[in-house]
Amino acid sequence: MSDGTDAVALNEAFINVSTNDGEMECFVAYPQHGGPFPPVILYMDAPGVREELYDFVRRIAAQGYFAVIPNLYYRFGIRDPGAQMMEMLQVHTNTMIIDDTSSLITWIDNQPQAIAGPMGCIGYCMSGKFVLAVTGAFPQRFKAMLSLYGVSHVTKKDDSAHLLIPKILADCSLYFGFAEHDPYVPDEEIEFLSKTLGDNNIDCVVEKIPGTGHGFAFPQRMGYHHEAAERHWDIAFELFARKLK
Repeated sequence: MSDGTDAVALNEAFINVSTNDGEMECFVAYPQHGGPFPPVILYMDAPGVREELYDFVRRIAAQGYFAVIPNLYYRFGIRDPGAQMMEMLQVHTNTMIIDDTSSLITWIDNQPQAIAGPMGCIGYCMSGKFVLAVTGAFPQRFKAMLSLYGVSHVTKKDDSAHLLIPKILADCSLYFGFAEHDPYVPDEEIEFLSKTLGDNNIDCVVEKIPGTGHGFAFPQRMGYHHEAAERHWDIAFELFARKLK
């Protein structure tokens, strides 16, 4: 099945965005014709930026968006963390990603191909909590958020992503797609997250996808589930079209 990028000519490039901690490499893609386009930020999972995720960015761009993925490991001068993956996962906080996102939004707003308006974001695994955090940190900008098998949305840390839920505005829609079988996300966390979202009257969907395990959206993972992976794209593009266009 085609991912829909074949028929759309794209501009793509690696660029550096200046942050408070250095130069953050990003991969950007958007259609060669038309525009400007609504921005969508894709946040990487723990294994880091790679061609598989650049293809995700291309797929988003082909639907008519200015799509960006930042290398969140730029502080350490790496793309692929290798044996350092768990260390990298632990050291990157929501506060750091919020700061990085502030710099990235400033850069996006100065790009003629991007609309300085409603934005979308999508995150997987490690970045599930990041997309929730930035949606709460920048409620005037993020209007569509998707978290796929995200971990640690709810923690006891001072910068836990769930603490920002009350700041999310009524015109923002959120989707949380958890794996049916996921040792990294306890049911208690999902239940608490759902209750917090409900208590704050957030427009959201929280669900477990039958027959899936952690990492089901990635074609190069052992746990890839084609039907569920394609469904998450359908959900994403419906949400982006409704909230960003």
